Amino acid sequence: MTMTSSHSNQTTTQPAATAAELSDGSTAQPTAPAQRWLAVVRIGLGLVFGWAFLDKLLGLGYATPAARAWVSGGSPTAGFLGNVEVGPLAPAFRGLAGSAAMDWLFMVGLAGIGLALLAGMGVRVAAGAGALMMVLMWMAEWPLASTTAAGEPSGSSNPLIDSHLIYAAVLIVCALANAGRVWGLGRRWQQLTVVRRHPWLV
Repeated sequence: MTMTSSHSNQTTTQPAATAAELSDGSTAQPTAPAQRWLAVVRIGLGLVFGWAFLDKLLGLGYATPAARAWVSGGSPTAGFLGNVEVGPLAPAFRGLAGSAAMDWLFMVGLAGIGLALLAGMGVRVAAGAGALMMVLMWMAEWPLASTTAAGEPSGSSNPLIDSHLIYAAVLIVCALANAGRVWGLGRRWQQLTVVRRHPWLV
């Protein structure tokens, strides 16, 4: 009688790489339908930021009339920051309104975030920058205040959550879920040597 080891002829099936083991630094493995919907959300957010950039740049007649377009000498930040009337940082925000440095920072941010989200490249950087922008805009609107300094209604409908914080949360979800790999150039982007060496660029 031939004795065989109980460990022979056994095939060990290795599970797929876990989130912690992924070389590209991703931390989530959503299902295929979820990945596609996250791609839709990412592209939608890219269009939101991209449209805001184009409207403020060219004055397309929606939020920004042609006379106030950046190319016509208007300021992309003067309208929003110049009308901040609530919150502890209101004077600081009004002081930044219309400055050339703030205009350039805001417009470069809108364009960069929009392009990165649409392309699916550098989604983590874009999501971080976009979330920071949204939080700053939330602080400028300061929904906690029910009235302005003049005693007028502030227009706040919720003292804590508004669309800016929802946008920020969704951007973070897209980054954590590696949303740029579906319907985007994220897979190719993540093969670049510099991105492999610095996963935060994913």
